[in-house]
Amino acid sequence: MKRARIAFEGRVHQAREDNGRVRLADGRHVAESEVVWLPPVTPGTILALGLNYADHAAEIASSAPNEPMVFLKGANTLVGHRAFTPRPADATNMHYECELTVVIGRPARRVARADAYDYIAGYTVANDYAVRNYLEGFYRPNFRIKSRDNGTPMGPWLADTAEIPDPMDLRLTTRVNGETTQEGTTRDMIFDVPFLIEYFSSFMTLRPGDVILTGTPKGTVNVMPGDEVVTEIEGIGALHNTIVARTP
Repeated sequence: MKRARIAFEGRVHQAREDNGRVRLADGRHVAESEVVWLPPVTPGTILALGLNYADHAAEIASSAPNEPMVFLKGANTLVGHRAFTPRPADATNMHYECELTVVIGRPARRVARADAYDYIAGYTVANDYAVRNYLEGFYRPNFRIKSRDNGTPMGPWLADTAEIPDPMDLRLTTRVNGETTQEGTTRDMIFDVPFLIEYFSSFMTLRPGDVILTGTPKGTVNVMPGDEVVTEIEGIGALHNTIVARTP
């Protein structure tokens, strides 16, 4: 099943995908354009990976990391499907990052890699924008890059694990104004999903609702106000977002 959180008629609703339509819990069908899409989960801890695809690491750095490059994000960064993300006035290179996002389903502590999938509730799509000229260092991304308001669209759907039998064999695609600018596959992750759950749970307890953003493949390009960016992951969905100019 694919589920979503939406605002409609002044209330927040749980919804699900029904043959390409949005179905509310009361059985009504509504159009995508009739609702306000919210991030499909209300996250606890947001863990994010930098340079987790070798081709992307080569694209912007000299070499791939030997251990996960992890940073935390605030919930203020998240917006939903069809939302708007501001580009700062002083940005010289702002690019999208199409990322498979793992949602934890039950408490996980010292989980063995072989058991990691048992702790996952489902998967969604995130687009974790980066303002590259704000970067201080590749190992510690500048706080201004990854904690900006509305800087990380997420959604539209949370696909449960039955929908995604193998998250390590999914195609990722980004289109800017209808033109394909990024293509990749989760097979090329340096640190795969089971490894990451084992790694994080070795020193912290993962809680239901915690999310892990797993990085992006190569193909990131600069985006400008007015650009429509669609980040899509096979079997999960297509996340639409529009860039707007930052106002004072």
